[in-house]
Amino acid sequence: MTETSQQVPVTVLTGYLGAGKTTLLNRILSENHGKRYAVVVNEFGELGVDNDLVVDTDEEVFEMNNGCICCTVRGDLIRILGGLMKRRDKFDGILIETTGLADPAPVAQTFFVDEGVREKTRLDAIVTVVDAKNLLARLADSPEASEQIAFADVIVLNKMDLVSEPEAAALEARIREINRFARIHRATRAGVAIADLLDQGAFDLTRVLDHAPNFLEDDSHSHNEDVASMSFEAERPIDPEKFNAWIGALLAAQGQDILRTKGILHYPGESRRFAFQAVHMMAEGDFIGPWPKGAKPASKLVFIGRNLNRPQLRRGFLACQVDAAPDAAP
Repeated sequence: MTETSQQVPVTVLTGYLGAGKTTLLNRILSENHGKRYAVVVNEFGELGVDNDLVVDTDEEVFEMNNGCICCTVRGDLIRILGGLMKRRDKFDGILIETTGLADPAPVAQTFFVDEGVREKTRLDAIVTVVDAKNLLARLADSPEASEQIAFADVIVLNKMDLVSEPEAAALEARIREINRFARIHRATRAGVAIADLLDQGAFDLTRVLDHAPNFLEDDSHSHNEDVASMSFEAERPIDPEKFNAWIGALLAAQGQDILRTKGILHYPGESRRFAFQAVHMMAEGDFIGPWPKGAKPASKLVFIGRNLNRPQLRRGFLACQVDAAPDAAP
């Protein structure tokens, strides 16, 4: 997970059918930002058309059709990424546009499970495009829509010209019920500053916390929504053996419902922060930079998923702390 200058940043563009992903991709490719991108377009169906909808640019477009990127063609994605790495000097980053029916989780997992991919690329951010006009209807009839929001690091609330300000505020509140950690940008015709989308380091907690130190702060209330997010904080250092045993058992038992997990942990006797994250049952972690000067080290952990039991998760996480000193207050 440690970022190096040799790793190529990868941005995943997702969003439900008709939300405006291709419009956003074309904006990125047309803007005068001075960078070159390799583009991977995934379309479900034997006859691909998305490739023809992408504007003519100098970027190379690789189309994977006859299968969803999140299931049958993950091997194709790994092979394409491997091939791209042989021409590393030809581009500055990689854009992956998923089909509108894709669950983003297996896409993210690709960057966990394949050693070659992990070594040479880094998942920079999952950007989800949301159709403001039809969001509530999609959330009611399509579980993929809520999962795409749940996995997002950045959300483009698109087609704002079709909703009123009160409707927009209600939509943002609804999105926050699913994922209160993603950054939301309102847009019409995917008109978002490229600097707000690319090279965000949003999947890298180091940079997230540098940008927004309160990112992992706890929220004392919860929702009854199908997908919810919650976070917890522990003041005493975390025992790595206790944590590994607990999180391993938790993800093995409930990983299908726990969409994403991420956090910063304070290990005893360690001056560096330990960044942990998981996608469903696949997890990874690494030491990152030291705690900010003057900051009191404290561990924070975020869960986004379904059927989350807040008291149970809190008890489990707090039980991973090192034992309190005998003379310490309970």
